[in-house]
Amino acid sequence: MNTYLSVAARVTLYTLALVSTGCTSPDRVGVTNQEQPGPAIGRAVGSGVGAVAGNVAGAGVGVVEGTAGGIYSAFDNTQRVVRYWKEEKTPDGRVILVPENFLVDENGRVIRKIQ
Repeated sequence: MNTYLSVAARVTLYTLALVSTGCTSPDRVGVTNQEQPGPAIGRAVGSGVGAVAGNVAGAGVGVVEGTAGGIYSAFDNTQRVVRYWKEEKTPDGRVILVPENFLVDENGRVIRKIQ
């Protein structure tokens, strides 16, 4: 499903994502010793909470997009014309091809014959 966001909304979302994620590196020297149990547990808990929060947000977005897709499909009336050629014999004995046009839905089911 395509979603259209304005440029300002995209810049705002990207900026918010960059600011909220933060940056870290494993060889960075912090205020505390990362080998001690307290900071190690804090880092592990922080990673777990971040993963859970990210999955919850992803699930919420998935539900909204799925709902929107379901609602859209109920109002989707994509139709196209399909042409078949059949052979007919004229009174003078010639065989000619005559087109038959059918209006079909997005799944290829015939809606009606077009004259």
